[in-house]
Amino acid sequence: MFDTTKIRSQFPILTKEIYHKPLIYFDNAATSQHPQCVIDRIADSYYRVNANVHRGVHTLSIEATEAHEAARRQVQTFINARHAHEIIFTRGTTEAINLVAGSWGNEFLHDGDEIILSVMEHHSNIVPWQLLQRHKAIKLRVIPINERGELDLDAYRAAFNEHTRLVSITHASNVLGTINPVQEMIAYAHEQNVPVLVDGAQAIPHLTVDVQALDADFYVFSAHKVYGPTGIGILYGKEKWLDAMPPYQGGGEMIAHVSFEHTTYNELPYKFEAGTPDYIGTRAFATALEWIEATGATEMHAYEQELLHYATAKLEEIEGIRIYGTARQKTPVISFLANKIHHYDMGMLLDKMGVAVRTGHHCAQPLMSTLGIEGTVRASFAAYNTREEIDAFATAVTKCCNMLR
Repeated sequence: MFDTTKIRSQFPILTKEIYHKPLIYFDNAATSQHPQCVIDRIADSYYRVNANVHRGVHTLSIEATEAHEAARRQVQTFINARHAHEIIFTRGTTEAINLVAGSWGNEFLHDGDEIILSVMEHHSNIVPWQLLQRHKAIKLRVIPINERGELDLDAYRAAFNEHTRLVSITHASNVLGTINPVQEMIAYAHEQNVPVLVDGAQAIPHLTVDVQALDADFYVFSAHKVYGPTGIGILYGKEKWLDAMPPYQGGGEMIAHVSFEHTTYNELPYKFEAGTPDYIGTRAFATALEWIEATGATEMHAYEQELLHYATAKLEEIEGIRIYGTARQKTPVISFLANKIHHYDMGMLLDKMGVAVRTGHHCAQPLMSTLGIEGTVRASFAAYNTREEIDAFATAVTKCCNMLR
């Protein structure tokens, strides 16, 4: 039995009330909440180990540097990267993709080259490539989905040609919950000598990710979706690519020697980490990953799937509900609409009943256009959620339907 009572007791915010009702937090795909140990680590870092990292010879700087680099090794272990220097700290998934687009894209893409994306991509995996199109005449090829919200793999394979230079694909959809077969997709791309970037923002909280087993060239994700602090993200890149890429930003730390005539750059990973890093956040992120390992990632993931199936069945009992995304492999995300009720109205009413959900296009407007809708209500679950909360949620949705019908 998965002990949700013990889990919930570690998350202080879950005792909060909304409009005099217990908070039911179903917005985990946007950001997860933080266990007490992560909050304590942030405070402890400011109290005891607050000094700028690297190059300092005094004790506080040395301790802060050791903690910062230990966090890098913790991430390396969590995703099974071959080397710690393949882990680049960023501000989040968005910056990590922009880094690859700005550095790898500018170095290796030329006029006439093509990038394969999917229709279910988050804007963070669309707009950076469009920005690159302002400087290079590259083309984006888009993979469609079937009626279940699964990628059309025949269309994926057919999209490759002599101009294909990169596949940039989400591991799991933030709207549909669809878990894409990225290992199979990477293997096919590599047969065509095409590297692959995987957006793992929605997968990393709910799947065990092994970047070496996937053979991903790049894998990106954010700490705040996996019980860690905001403002910290990860770019994993294979050493061969990171070595070949120019720096993304210039400044302190990313240099070896600077003169007004010539500058040489630092070794990995520091070449891509200009300026003072969020060494407080990296330490807290490592604590979040330690908490996941101590709690049991496999058990957490299995429990989240139970919640997904239970919530799906509950919503399907409500007249007029339509769920978008019925893939056979899903993360614990349910996007839905009820009759002709606007998603914003539903979200506002649910909030009055203490239920926090996300409404809108979820930064996936091309997908919404494909589905023929403006947006959805999205409920997303984490290991601290319960069946009792789902029961209350289903009751609240039914009340909303009756009130707005």
